Amino acid sequence: MKFPQMPYTRPDVEEIKAKLTDLTARLKSSSSAEETFDIYKEYDDFNKHTMSMFNIASIRYTLDTTDKFYNEEQNFSIEAGPKLRAFEQSFFDALLESPFRADMEAEWGPILFTNREMASKTFSPEIVADLQEEGRLVKQYNELIASAQIEFDGKTLTLAQISPYYQNTCQDTRKAAIKASSAWYMERADKLDGIFDELVKVRTRIANKLGHDTFTQVGYYRMQRNSYDRNDVAKFRDGVVKYIVPIAARLKAEQAKRIGVDGTKLKIHDDSFQYPEGNAKPIGTPDDIFAHGKTMYHELSGETAEFIDFMMENDLFDVLTRPGKRSGGYCSSIPIYRAPFIFANFNGTSGDIDVLTHEAGHAFAGYVARDMYPSLLRRYSMETAEVHSMAMEFFTWPWMEGFFGDQTQKYYYSHLASALIFIPYGTMVDEFQHHIYDKPNMTPKERNNLWLELEAKYRPWLDLSDTPFYGEGRRWQGQSHIFGMPFYYIDYCIAQIMALSFWAQDQKDHDAAWAKYRRFLGFAGSKTFVQLIEDAGLPTPFEPNNLKDVADATVEWLNKA
Repeated sequence: MKFPQMPYTRPDVEEIKAKLTDLTARLKSSSSAEETFDIYKEYDDFNKHTMSMFNIASIRYTLDTTDKFYNEEQNFSIEAGPKLRAFEQSFFDALLESPFRADMEAEWGPILFTNREMASKTFSPEIVADLQEEGRLVKQYNELIASAQIEFDGKTLTLAQISPYYQNTCQDTRKAAIKASSAWYMERADKLDGIFDELVKVRTRIANKLGHDTFTQVGYYRMQRNSYDRNDVAKFRDGVVKYIVPIAARLKAEQAKRIGVDGTKLKIHDDSFQYPEGNAKPIGTPDDIFAHGKTMYHELSGETAEFIDFMMENDLFDVLTRPGKRSGGYCSSIPIYRAPFIFANFNGTSGDIDVLTHEAGHAFAGYVARDMYPSLLRRYSMETAEVHSMAMEFFTWPWMEGFFGDQTQKYYYSHLASALIFIPYGTMVDEFQHHIYDKPNMTPKERNNLWLELEAKYRPWLDLSDTPFYGEGRRWQGQSHIFGMPFYYIDYCIAQIMALSFWAQDQKDHDAAWAKYRRFLGFAGSKTFVQLIEDAGLPTPFEPNNLKDVADATVEWLNKA
């Protein structure tokens, strides 16, 4: 069914409560493994329908945050979701304590139970009001960002629409665009500080009620970190500082020389500008891009051909930016239709192609796992999900000429170099959040000063002095993950190392690398991240020397380009 025609009915909270209460009682009194399996199947089918309704409403809200009906449905979801968590948790507590748990683990494996035990540590009935408040604050931030109307170049632009000017060949235009968007943030600096301060407080309060001194461990539980901990992540960050930052600094010095910038540092208005004649841009209209994208996925494999046809035939994309649309990009799902959904904001840069490969990597993984049962095993942790997407960006390289024409080599270089250069930034976001939640009573000024200290540590090639938004250490306020999904951002960095490993293998033997990637997808959430990378023969990112090996292989290619 096409997405616009998918019917939506607000979930009935009382009906859901009654159903979960009934299922829980029956689970507790079950007298056989067979009966227990049947009860769980009933829960699984019921939950798929409930989640589909919540997801349809959420997607339609993000498509237009000013839509009164779906804005109200989002408010309903924020209020209802935490209330329903108590009933869902009771059901899973009964499942975890079932005398037939061993039978279920023998059939489904242990990961479902491991993950549910972890999820139970993120909830208690006494935090319902706090979870609702957290949801309201995140919604407030998203709507504030989506509301941006910036007068520039004779137009009224959103933040997504002004960002292509950061890559303009005229330095004065780049400066003016950065100044305009930065001014928009600065006019709302106090409001952004206030929203975030309240988020830190409510998350700390949640953690305290759950028995933790700080939110950090709760954040790890939420992110389903079931095979590594904050000490492993700290090792990863150390490896990034030791091995990736120096390489990124060298690549940035080469960029400065290439674009004719004087001095030892890049101004923020030159940071995204990579070639004096202009960055690689996709050729053609969005329709042209999708037409070649269809060809690309038809030629990549039989499965990706099926997938892209399904996505296009059912209007499961919304990629054009417009006023009121939420910023960023994501992939969601509608389980009852076995359908992924891709949301993005095209802006005429090479990022539009990265969307078609990155978000489609997420969607293809969801498509592959669409019939896996129990459906909870379709839910992999986010670093696994980001391997799916980032690796797909590289597996589709052979088709980039159809998007970029004679700019293809320039795109390859920029894409690969940017993959390495991103890792220090993403790692900086992670360290920032660890400090923030370990010291939740920081003032806004102390948070901004912390960000500046980390900029010097992770991105020493930047001169941020020209613009107050950057110079005062407020860049983090434009990173939606910091507000909406704490501790998520390091998953991109870990996954980038894995994706580069797949890329290196793909350069040598495409068929073998694709087969390994497809096997990686096939496990979905039935294995932990560490188990998945071990099965695929990928290097663990928690050993710093492995980061050096991956980075060296990438730089070797860049040196020859």
